[in-house]
Amino acid sequence: MTDLRLVRGARARQRVARHAVDIASLEGLDGLSIGRLAADLGLSKSGVQTLFRTKENLQLAAAECAHREFERAVVRPARAFPAGAARLRALTEHWIAYAQTPLFAGGCFWSANLPAYDSRPGAVRDALLAHREAWLKLIAEQLGQAAGAGDPAAPDVELAAFQLDAVCNAANIAMRLGDDGAARKVRRVVEGFLRGAR
Repeated sequence: MTDLRLVRGARARQRVARHAVDIASLEGLDGLSIGRLAADLGLSKSGVQTLFRTKENLQLAAAECAHREFERAVVRPARAFPAGAARLRALTEHWIAYAQTPLFAGGCFWSANLPAYDSRPGAVRDALLAHREAWLKLIAEQLGQAAGAGDPAAPDVELAAFQLDAVCNAANIAMRLGDDGAARKVRRVVEGFLRGAR
């Protein structure tokens, strides 16, 4: 019985966290409340309270759930490609699919939440920052592989990753506003970086 309760609790926690991601992608993590999630999902408020205890724990669970979903949709499929240019192109294509057919109800979870937490120290900001840093590091690694490790003529991959992330953020907004050419622009920027890396 204890094992079954643990399984049911884990499933309920995952269901609530996933719904929380959709709300937070539309209204931000501050829009989350235990009562609202319970009502939306037809659960008891006390049951959701037991699962998360605090609003901050709920926000952290939503952030981790969003990160897992992003990894599953964008990062993991790209690992099938050789490191470097091929993997960066694959990451780009999967990111474009993530932005064009939003994985979350309001589009990019981090675009919706990082601006609200960038100046608010705490566990939620730390989680969002860690996700962003992991993404930047992954892009920089692929640019570095494409350029050839240790090549003194190689471009500044950290700067290039920062620039590519900025382009993705701009493209995400453009896509949400109906700009059909945004994905093509992202691809052109990536190819420009890869030409520079060579």
